[in-house]
Amino acid sequence: MLLLALACGAAVANMYYAQPLLHTLAVAFGVSNGTAGLLVTVTQAGYVIGLALLVPLGDLLDRRRLITTTMLFTAAAQVLAAAAPTFGLFAVAMLIVGITACMAQVIVPMASSLAAEHERGSVVGTVMSGLLIGILLARTVSGLIAGALGWRVVFAVAAVVMVALAATLRRFLSPVPSTQQMRYPALLRSVVRLVVEEPLLRQRMVLGGLAFGCFSILWTSLAFLLSGAPFHYGNTTIGLFGLAGVAGASAAPLTGRLADRGYGRLAATAALIILLGSWGLLALGRSSVPVLLAGIVVLDLGAQGIHISNQSTIYALRPEARSRLTTAYMVSYFLGGTVLSAATSALYSSGGWSAVCVLGAVTAGAALLIWLLSDALMSRSPTARRRPIGRER
Repeated sequence: MLLLALACGAAVANMYYAQPLLHTLAVAFGVSNGTAGLLVTVTQAGYVIGLALLVPLGDLLDRRRLITTTMLFTAAAQVLAAAAPTFGLFAVAMLIVGITACMAQVIVPMASSLAAEHERGSVVGTVMSGLLIGILLARTVSGLIAGALGWRVVFAVAAVVMVALAATLRRFLSPVPSTQQMRYPALLRSVVRLVVEEPLLRQRMVLGGLAFGCFSILWTSLAFLLSGAPFHYGNTTIGLFGLAGVAGASAAPLTGRLADRGYGRLAATAALIILLGSWGLLALGRSSVPVLLAGIVVLDLGAQGIHISNQSTIYALRPEARSRLTTAYMVSYFLGGTVLSAATSALYSSGGWSAVCVLGAVTAGAALLIWLLSDALMSRSPTARRRPIGRER
Protein backbone atom coordinates (compact mmCIF):
# COMPACT_ATOMS: atom_id res chain seq x y z
CA MET A 1 0.00 0.00 0.00
CA LEU A 2 2.83 2.41 0.80
CA LEU A 3 4.51 1.72 -2.54
CA LEU A 4 1.22 2.31 -4.34
CA ALA A 5 0.67 5.53 -2.37
CA LEU A 6 4.15 6.72 -3.38
CA ALA A 7 3.52 5.79 -7.01
CA CYS A 8 0.21 7.69 -7.02
CA GLY A 9 1.77 10.79 -5.56
CA ALA A 10 4.77 10.82 -7.87
CA ALA A 11 2.68 10.15 -10.99
CA VAL A 12 0.13 12.88 -10.42
CA ALA A 13 2.74 15.38 -9.17
CA ASN A 14 3.86 15.80 -12.78
CA MET A 15 0.76 17.85 -13.45
CA TYR A 16 1.52 20.40 -10.75
CA TYR A 17 5.21 21.24 -11.03
CA ALA A 18 4.38 24.18 -13.30
CA GLN A 19 1.77 25.82 -11.05
CA PRO A 20 4.03 27.80 -8.67
CA LEU A 21 6.19 28.76 -11.68
CA LEU A 22 3.44 30.37 -13.76
CA HIS A 23 4.74 33.90 -13.34
CA THR A 24 8.32 32.73 -14.06
CA LEU A 25 7.17 30.84 -17.16
CA ALA A 26 5.25 33.89 -18.37
CA VAL A 27 8.43 35.98 -18.16
CA ALA A 28 10.64 33.25 -19.68
CA PHE A 29 8.40 32.76 -22.72
CA GLY A 30 7.27 36.38 -23.05
CA VAL A 31 3.55 35.80 -22.50
CA SER A 32 1.01 37.33 -20.11
CA ASN A 33 0.10 35.86 -16.73
CA GLY A 34 -3.34 35.00 -18.09
CA THR A 35 -1.82 33.04 -20.97
CA ALA A 36 0.59 31.26 -18.64
CA GLY A 37 -2.36 30.36 -16.41
CA LEU A 38 -3.82 28.40 -19.31
CA LEU A 39 -1.06 25.82 -18.82
CA VAL A 40 -3.11 24.56 -15.87
CA THR A 41 -6.12 24.18 -18.15
CA VAL A 42 -4.10 22.43 -20.87
CA THR A 43 -2.63 19.93 -18.41
CA GLN A 44 -6.00 19.17 -16.84
CA ALA A 45 -7.59 18.81 -20.28
CA GLY A 46 -4.92 16.24 -21.11
CA TYR A 47 -5.71 14.44 -17.87
CA VAL A 48 -9.38 14.24 -18.85
CA ILE A 49 -8.37 12.71 -22.20
CA GLY A 50 -6.21 10.15 -20.42
CA LEU A 51 -9.00 9.34 -17.98
CA ALA A 52 -11.47 8.78 -20.80
CA LEU A 53 -9.21 6.74 -23.09
CA LEU A 54 -6.48 5.12 -20.97
CA VAL A 55 -7.86 4.45 -17.49
CA PRO A 56 -10.57 1.98 -18.70
CA LEU A 57 -7.71 -0.20 -19.95
CA GLY A 58 -7.05 -1.00 -16.29
CA ASP A 59 -9.96 -3.46 -16.47
CA LEU A 60 -8.72 -4.94 -19.76
CA LEU A 61 -4.90 -5.20 -19.50
CA ASP A 62 -2.26 -6.21 -16.98
CA ARG A 63 -2.17 -3.14 -14.76
CA ARG A 64 1.52 -3.40 -13.89
CA ARG A 65 2.56 -3.26 -17.54
CA LEU A 66 0.06 -0.49 -18.31
CA ILE A 67 1.29 1.66 -15.41
CA THR A 68 5.02 1.26 -15.98
CA THR A 69 4.86 1.75 -19.76
CA THR A 70 2.79 4.91 -19.46
CA MET A 71 5.16 6.33 -16.85
CA LEU A 72 7.96 6.14 -19.41
CA PHE A 73 5.88 8.28 -21.77
CA THR A 74 5.44 10.77 -18.92
CA ALA A 75 9.21 10.90 -18.53
CA ALA A 76 9.65 11.61 -22.25
CA ALA A 77 7.12 14.45 -22.06
CA GLN A 78 8.95 16.00 -19.10
CA VAL A 79 12.21 15.92 -21.08
CA LEU A 80 10.42 17.81 -23.86
CA ALA A 81 9.17 20.38 -21.33
CA ALA A 82 12.66 20.87 -19.91
CA ALA A 83 14.09 21.56 -23.36
CA ALA A 84 11.15 23.47 -24.89
CA PRO A 85 12.29 26.67 -26.69
CA THR A 86 8.78 28.14 -27.10
CA PHE A 87 5.61 28.45 -25.05
CA GLY A 88 3.65 26.45 -27.63
CA LEU A 89 6.00 23.46 -27.44
CA PHE A 90 5.97 23.64 -23.64
CA ALA A 91 2.16 23.58 -23.71
CA VAL A 92 2.23 20.48 -25.94
CA ALA A 93 4.55 18.78 -23.45
CA MET A 94 2.15 19.65 -20.62
CA LEU A 95 -0.75 18.19 -22.60
CA ILE A 96 1.13 14.88 -22.95
CA VAL A 97 2.08 14.98 -19.26
CA GLY A 98 -1.59 15.37 -18.39
CA ILE A 99 -2.67 12.48 -20.61
CA THR A 100 -0.09 10.06 -19.21
CA ALA A 101 -0.26 11.15 -15.55
CA CYS A 102 -3.70 9.51 -15.40
CA MET A 103 -1.99 6.27 -14.33
CA ALA A 104 -2.51 7.44 -10.76
CA GLN A 105 -6.18 6.65 -11.35
CA VAL A 106 -5.35 3.10 -12.39
CA ILE A 107 -3.38 2.61 -9.18
CA VAL A 108 -6.22 3.75 -6.87
CA PRO A 109 -8.83 1.18 -8.00
CA MET A 110 -6.11 -1.47 -8.10
CA ALA A 111 -5.42 -0.79 -4.42
CA SER A 112 -9.15 -0.94 -3.71
CA SER A 113 -9.39 -4.36 -5.39
CA LEU A 114 -6.58 -5.66 -3.15
CA ALA A 115 -8.38 -4.54 0.03
CA ALA A 116 -10.90 -6.47 2.09
CA GLU A 117 -14.45 -5.11 2.18
CA HIS A 118 -14.21 -3.85 5.77
CA GLU A 119 -11.01 -1.86 5.12
CA ARG A 120 -11.64 -0.48 1.63
CA GLY A 121 -12.28 3.07 2.79
CA SER A 122 -9.12 3.09 4.87
CA VAL A 123 -6.97 1.65 2.05
CA VAL A 124 -8.38 4.10 -0.50
CA GLY A 125 -7.74 6.89 1.99
CA THR A 126 -4.11 5.79 2.46
CA VAL A 127 -3.36 5.58 -1.27
CA MET A 128 -5.26 8.82 -1.92
CA SER A 129 -3.21 10.52 0.79
CA GLY A 130 -0.11 9.67 -1.20
CA LEU A 131 -1.73 11.09 -4.31
CA LEU A 132 -2.92 14.27 -2.58
CA ILE A 133 0.34 14.89 -0.79
CA GLY A 134 2.13 14.38 -4.12
CA ILE A 135 -0.08 17.05 -5.68
CA LEU A 136 0.71 19.52 -2.93
CA LEU A 137 4.39 18.74 -2.36
CA ALA A 138 4.95 19.04 -6.12
CA ARG A 139 4.54 22.79 -5.73
CA THR A 140 7.02 22.96 -2.86
CA VAL A 141 9.64 20.79 -4.61
CA SER A 142 9.16 22.73 -7.84
CA GLY A 143 9.62 26.08 -6.12
CA LEU A 144 12.74 24.96 -4.25
CA ILE A 145 14.43 23.46 -7.32
CA ALA A 146 13.52 26.40 -9.55
CA GLY A 147 14.79 28.88 -6.96
CA ALA A 148 18.14 27.08 -6.69
CA LEU A 149 18.78 25.69 -10.18
CA GLY A 150 16.27 27.24 -12.58
CA TRP A 151 12.85 26.17 -13.82
CA ARG A 152 14.07 23.79 -16.55
CA VAL A 153 15.78 21.57 -14.00
CA VAL A 154 12.39 20.95 -12.35
CA PHE A 155 11.11 19.05 -15.37
CA ALA A 156 14.39 17.21 -15.96
CA VAL A 157 14.28 15.91 -12.38
CA ALA A 158 10.63 14.88 -12.87
CA ALA A 159 11.67 12.76 -15.88
CA VAL A 160 14.36 10.97 -13.86
CA VAL A 161 11.89 10.25 -11.05
CA MET A 162 9.41 8.69 -13.46
CA VAL A 163 12.02 6.37 -15.00
CA ALA A 164 13.19 5.26 -11.55
CA LEU A 165 9.65 4.68 -10.34
CA ALA A 166 8.69 2.67 -13.43
CA ALA A 167 11.69 0.39 -12.84
CA THR A 168 10.81 0.00 -9.13
CA LEU A 169 7.20 -0.92 -9.82
CA ARG A 170 8.29 -3.37 -12.50
CA ARG A 171 10.58 -5.03 -9.96
CA PHE A 172 8.34 -5.17 -6.88
CA LEU A 173 4.73 -5.09 -8.12
CA SER A 174 3.23 -8.44 -9.08
CA PRO A 175 1.33 -8.70 -12.37
CA VAL A 176 -2.33 -7.71 -11.93
CA PRO A 177 -4.48 -9.56 -14.49
CA SER A 178 -7.44 -8.03 -16.27
CA THR A 179 -10.98 -8.34 -14.91
CA GLN A 180 -12.79 -8.15 -18.27
CA GLN A 181 -12.64 -9.80 -21.68
CA MET A 182 -14.12 -7.39 -24.21
CA ARG A 183 -13.11 -5.22 -27.12
CA TYR A 184 -11.84 -1.70 -26.44
CA PRO A 185 -14.84 0.11 -28.06
CA ALA A 186 -17.23 -1.99 -25.97
CA LEU A 187 -15.17 -1.15 -22.90
CA LEU A 188 -15.60 2.57 -23.54
CA ARG A 189 -19.33 2.17 -24.15
CA SER A 190 -19.67 0.35 -20.88
CA VAL A 191 -18.45 3.47 -19.05
CA VAL A 192 -21.44 5.38 -20.40
CA ARG A 193 -23.73 2.53 -19.40
CA LEU A 194 -22.42 2.67 -15.83
CA VAL A 195 -23.23 6.38 -15.65
CA VAL A 196 -26.76 5.76 -16.92
CA GLU A 197 -27.43 2.85 -14.56
CA GLU A 198 -25.91 4.18 -11.31
CA PRO A 199 -27.58 7.28 -9.81
CA LEU A 200 -25.12 7.28 -6.92
CA LEU A 201 -22.24 7.49 -9.39
CA ARG A 202 -23.88 10.47 -11.12
CA GLN A 203 -24.32 12.24 -7.80
CA ARG A 204 -20.69 11.75 -6.82
CA MET A 205 -19.48 12.83 -10.27
CA VAL A 206 -21.15 16.22 -9.83
CA LEU A 207 -19.86 16.66 -6.29
CA GLY A 208 -16.34 15.67 -7.34
CA GLY A 209 -16.29 18.15 -10.22
CA LEU A 210 -17.36 21.03 -7.99
CA ALA A 211 -14.97 20.10 -5.17
CA PHE A 212 -11.98 19.87 -7.50
CA GLY A 213 -13.18 23.08 -9.11
CA CYS A 214 -12.67 24.79 -5.73
CA PHE A 215 -9.21 23.24 -5.46
CA SER A 216 -8.30 24.48 -8.95
CA ILE A 217 -9.64 27.99 -8.30
CA LEU A 218 -7.31 28.33 -5.34
CA TRP A 219 -4.14 26.88 -6.82
CA THR A 220 -4.52 28.51 -10.25
CA SER A 221 -4.72 31.99 -8.73
CA LEU A 222 -2.48 31.66 -5.66
CA ALA A 223 0.82 32.10 -7.54
CA PHE A 224 -0.46 35.36 -9.05
CA LEU A 225 -1.57 36.65 -5.63
CA LEU A 226 1.72 35.80 -3.93
CA SER A 227 3.96 37.14 -6.70
CA GLY A 228 2.19 40.55 -6.64
CA ALA A 229 1.56 43.23 -4.02
CA PRO A 230 1.69 43.17 -1.04
CA PHE A 231 3.69 39.90 -0.93
CA HIS A 232 6.12 39.95 -3.90
CA TYR A 233 7.31 36.40 -3.16
CA GLY A 234 9.67 34.39 -5.38
CA ASN A 235 9.34 30.83 -6.65
CA THR A 236 10.82 29.21 -3.55
CA THR A 237 8.50 30.95 -1.11
CA ILE A 238 5.43 30.41 -3.28
CA GLY A 239 6.26 26.71 -3.51
CA LEU A 240 6.41 26.43 0.28
CA PHE A 241 2.72 27.29 0.49
CA GLY A 242 2.07 23.77 -0.80
CA LEU A 243 3.09 22.52 2.65
CA ALA A 244 -0.04 24.13 4.09
CA GLY A 245 -2.13 22.04 1.74
CA VAL A 246 -0.32 18.89 2.88
CA ALA A 247 -1.52 19.54 6.43
CA GLY A 248 -5.13 19.55 5.25
CA ALA A 249 -4.74 16.59 2.89
CA SER A 250 -3.05 14.45 5.54
CA ALA A 251 -6.16 14.68 7.72
CA ALA A 252 -8.54 13.78 4.88
CA PRO A 253 -8.17 9.95 5.26
CA LEU A 254 -10.33 10.26 8.37
CA THR A 255 -13.18 10.43 5.87
CA GLY A 256 -12.36 6.95 4.61
CA ARG A 257 -12.27 5.52 8.12
CA LEU A 258 -15.61 7.15 8.93
CA ALA A 259 -17.06 5.58 5.78
CA ASP A 260 -15.81 2.14 6.88
CA ARG A 261 -17.70 2.63 10.16
CA GLY A 262 -20.95 3.60 8.45
CA TYR A 263 -20.75 7.40 8.74
CA GLY A 264 -20.18 8.14 5.06
CA ARG A 265 -23.03 10.64 4.65
CA LEU A 266 -22.07 12.56 7.77
CA ALA A 267 -18.44 12.74 6.64
CA ALA A 268 -19.44 14.01 3.19
CA THR A 269 -21.69 16.70 4.67
CA ALA A 270 -18.96 17.87 7.05
CA ALA A 271 -16.37 18.00 4.24
CA LEU A 272 -18.62 20.19 2.07
CA ILE A 273 -19.36 22.58 4.94
CA ILE A 274 -15.62 22.87 5.62
CA LEU A 275 -15.01 23.53 1.92
CA LEU A 276 -17.54 26.38 1.89
CA GLY A 277 -16.16 27.94 5.07
CA SER A 278 -12.60 27.94 3.73
CA TRP A 279 -13.40 30.67 1.22
CA GLY A 280 -14.19 33.12 4.02
CA LEU A 281 -10.71 32.58 5.43
CA LEU A 282 -9.10 32.86 2.00
CA ALA A 283 -10.88 36.16 1.32
CA LEU A 284 -9.58 37.54 4.63
CA GLY A 285 -6.11 36.26 3.76
CA ARG A 286 -5.70 38.82 0.97
CA SER A 287 -3.25 40.76 3.16
CA SER A 288 -2.53 38.28 5.99
CA VAL A 289 -0.26 35.28 5.50
CA PRO A 290 -1.41 33.38 8.65
CA VAL A 291 -5.07 33.67 7.67
CA LEU A 292 -4.26 32.71 4.07
CA LEU A 293 -2.39 29.63 5.28
CA ALA A 294 -5.33 28.64 7.49
CA GLY A 295 -7.65 28.98 4.51
CA ILE A 296 -5.42 26.72 2.39
CA VAL A 297 -5.35 24.04 5.09
CA VAL A 298 -9.13 24.13 5.54
CA LEU A 299 -9.89 24.12 1.80
CA ASP A 300 -7.63 21.13 1.11
CA LEU A 301 -9.13 19.26 4.07
CA GLY A 302 -12.66 19.77 2.74
CA ALA A 303 -11.86 19.14 -0.93
CA GLN A 304 -9.89 15.96 -0.33
CA GLY A 305 -12.31 14.74 2.32
CA ILE A 306 -15.23 14.74 -0.12
CA HIS A 307 -13.01 13.22 -2.81
CA ILE A 308 -12.10 10.24 -0.62
CA SER A 309 -15.74 9.87 0.42
CA ASN A 310 -16.76 9.81 -3.23
CA GLN A 311 -14.22 7.18 -4.21
CA SER A 312 -14.97 4.92 -1.24
CA THR A 313 -18.63 5.03 -2.23
CA ILE A 314 -18.36 4.38 -5.96
CA TYR A 315 -15.86 1.51 -5.61
CA ALA A 316 -18.49 -0.44 -3.70
CA LEU A 317 -20.95 -0.27 -6.62
CA ARG A 318 -19.38 -2.63 -9.18
CA PRO A 319 -16.21 -4.40 -7.96
CA GLU A 320 -15.51 -5.84 -11.42
CA ALA A 321 -15.59 -2.37 -13.04
CA ARG A 322 -13.56 -0.18 -10.72
CA SER A 323 -11.29 1.26 -13.42
CA ARG A 324 -14.33 2.25 -15.48
CA LEU A 325 -16.08 3.71 -12.44
CA THR A 326 -12.90 5.70 -11.87
CA THR A 327 -12.98 6.88 -15.47
CA ALA A 328 -16.54 8.18 -15.19
CA TYR A 329 -15.95 9.86 -11.85
CA MET A 330 -12.54 11.35 -12.61
CA VAL A 331 -13.55 12.70 -16.03
CA SER A 332 -16.26 14.71 -14.28
CA TYR A 333 -13.83 15.58 -11.49
CA PHE A 334 -11.22 17.06 -13.81
CA LEU A 335 -13.72 18.65 -16.16
CA GLY A 336 -14.87 20.69 -13.18
CA GLY A 337 -11.28 21.64 -12.43
CA THR A 338 -10.49 22.44 -16.07
CA VAL A 339 -13.50 24.72 -16.58
CA LEU A 340 -13.03 26.57 -13.30
CA SER A 341 -9.26 26.96 -13.67
CA ALA A 342 -9.83 28.58 -17.08
CA ALA A 343 -12.49 30.85 -15.58
CA THR A 344 -10.12 31.74 -12.74
CA SER A 345 -7.31 32.79 -15.08
CA ALA A 346 -9.65 35.23 -16.83
CA LEU A 347 -11.36 36.38 -13.64
CA TYR A 348 -8.16 37.17 -11.75
CA SER A 349 -7.04 39.52 -14.51
CA SER A 350 -10.24 41.54 -14.26
CA GLY A 351 -11.47 41.16 -10.67
CA GLY A 352 -8.47 40.10 -8.63
CA TRP A 353 -8.43 37.92 -5.51
CA SER A 354 -11.82 39.06 -4.21
CA ALA A 355 -13.59 37.95 -7.39
CA VAL A 356 -11.78 34.59 -7.25
CA CYS A 357 -12.96 34.03 -3.66
CA VAL A 358 -16.55 34.81 -4.64
CA LEU A 359 -16.32 32.25 -7.46
CA GLY A 360 -14.94 29.67 -5.01
CA ALA A 361 -17.67 30.30 -2.43
CA VAL A 362 -20.42 30.03 -5.05
CA THR A 363 -18.93 26.75 -6.32
CA ALA A 364 -18.67 25.25 -2.82
CA GLY A 365 -22.17 26.45 -1.93
CA ALA A 366 -23.57 24.82 -5.06
CA ALA A 367 -21.87 21.52 -4.13
CA LEU A 368 -23.37 21.58 -0.62
CA LEU A 369 -26.85 22.40 -1.92
CA ILE A 370 -26.72 19.67 -4.59
CA TRP A 371 -25.53 17.15 -1.99
CA LEU A 372 -28.33 17.91 0.47
CA LEU A 373 -31.07 17.90 -2.18
CA SER A 374 -29.88 14.84 -4.10
CA ASP A 375 -29.23 12.81 -0.94
CA ALA A 376 -32.75 13.54 0.28
CA LEU A 377 -34.25 12.54 -3.08
CA MET A 378 -32.16 9.39 -3.44
CA SER A 379 -32.99 8.19 0.07
CA ARG A 380 -36.66 8.08 -1.01
CA SER A 381 -35.98 6.43 -4.37
CA PRO A 382 -36.43 2.63 -4.66
CA THR A 383 -34.00 2.63 -7.60
CA ALA A 384 -31.26 4.29 -5.58
CA ARG A 385 -31.86 1.89 -2.69
CA ARG A 386 -31.34 -1.18 -4.83
CA ARG A 387 -27.61 -1.19 -4.10
CA PRO A 388 -27.07 -0.59 -0.37
CA ILE A 389 -23.57 0.58 0.48
CA GLY A 390 -22.96 -0.80 3.96
CA ARG A 391 -24.31 0.97 7.03
CA GLU A 392 -24.84 4.64 6.22
CA ARG A 393 -25.72 7.19 8.90
